[in-house]
Amino acid sequence: MKNAYLTILLFATVVLVSSCASTKKIAYLQNSDDIAYEVSDSLYDAHIMPKDVLTITVSTTDPEAAAPFNLSVPTAFNQNNRSSTAQPILQAYLVDNDGRIDFPMVGKLQVGGLTKSACEQLIHDRIKPYLNENENPIVTVRMTSYSVSVLGEVTRPGSFQVTREKITILEALALAGDLTIYGVRDRVKLVREDAKGRKKIHTLDLTDANIVNSPYYYLQQNDVVYVEPNKVKSQNATIGQVTSMALSATGILISLATLIFNILK
Repeated sequence: MKNAYLTILLFATVVLVSSCASTKKIAYLQNSDDIAYEVSDSLYDAHIMPKDVLTITVSTTDPEAAAPFNLSVPTAFNQNNRSSTAQPILQAYLVDNDGRIDFPMVGKLQVGGLTKSACEQLIHDRIKPYLNENENPIVTVRMTSYSVSVLGEVTRPGSFQVTREKITILEALALAGDLTIYGVRDRVKLVREDAKGRKKIHTLDLTDANIVNSPYYYLQQNDVVYVEPNKVKSQNATIGQVTSMALSATGILISLATLIFNILK
């Protein structure tokens, strides 16, 4: 009886230890009580990058005064095999490789590297001389091409449009349905390209609460997040491939043996 109790106690200890170990590999932000949270003087604001697509709206008390800055593009569609024109949409501006756009009246503007608010102020100052001195134009800039991609061991991999122009790595993973049980949480890869086209891969540990202080906690437009599979998933994939090859080879051998047997009998 004593041995039975010892066996049960040992089994319970092993289960408890295994449970703790697995939790440490799966849970996010584990040491949240021990980190020093950094205080930021301002909220995160994305910076404009080459190849971003911007929509820019200028509003004034006199609509005619703002018209030269609010270019529109007609959109065509087919209805009953007849071409027609829909309501015009606002002109979009593609940021070139040098970080510039060509804006009506004022010409080339260097917007690469600016935040949205800084870009709005730049355009405001450049168009002011073209307006009545009593006009104080309101400039609104939106990034219409802000997207991030999540690949690997997540429930729904894909590219996601970010309408708020601000997203954290945890929010991006949430859009992808979170990591699967096979995803490695302490070696998540982030592929980022800077304004000069240079790419770099950063490794992030989601189990460490210090991730919230990381410069990579907020994702930039066109960032790619990759979650690699753990050893169990990798081994299962390898075993599955070997099994498939073995079954295929066995099927071929059986077919050849059957053919030879029918020929010789």
